[in-house]
Amino acid sequence: MPLTLAQPAHSDIVVRKSRFIGCVQAVPDRAAAQAVVAQLRREHPGATHVCWAFLAGGQSAANDDGEPGGTAGRPMLEVLRRQDLEGVLATVVRYFGGVKLGAGGLVRAYTDSVAQALLTSHKVPLQKIVTLRCTVPYALEGLVRRELQLAGATLGEVKHDQAVQFEFSASEASAALLVAHLNEAGQGALAWLD
Repeated sequence: MPLTLAQPAHSDIVVRKSRFIGCVQAVPDRAAAQAVVAQLRREHPGATHVCWAFLAGGQSAANDDGEPGGTAGRPMLEVLRRQDLEGVLATVVRYFGGVKLGAGGLVRAYTDSVAQALLTSHKVPLQKIVTLRCTVPYALEGLVRRELQLAGATLGEVKHDQAVQFEFSASEASAALLVAHLNEAGQGALAWLD
């Protein structure tokens, strides 16, 4: 099962006078990842390189940001893949220390930066969220609200018309059980909408 990160985790290492500041964090998509990278560039205007790797939604990307091809982004991406991560961005900000590291040294430094950040991270299973909608008679509104709260579902829009229409989201793993439980508690009075 793919994993994601509960919160950002950081590393800070020095290799032959060059400083490598690593970060791994959850991101929903490529646009969010690029926004984080742009923010890092603004926060670290004196940095020589801001390299990154990204995995989310079946997409992957890696950027060496001026380092020799294949020495930064791709090795960082491989670390994420080996950890079975999804929806994650790894970034490493490098301040050049005046000593060239060579291709092997760069690969090790960028890989170590991401790996050390991952050592301090809290990984959680990635859960797909589904949105469900149903209508219930007014008499069952309180019951449905309690059941959704007990199940940990996220209540969305609630409309009051001829009946009460609920929109809520829950993890894909728990949705089927929640629907069955609501059907049983509502004794057939719930109507599910597409």
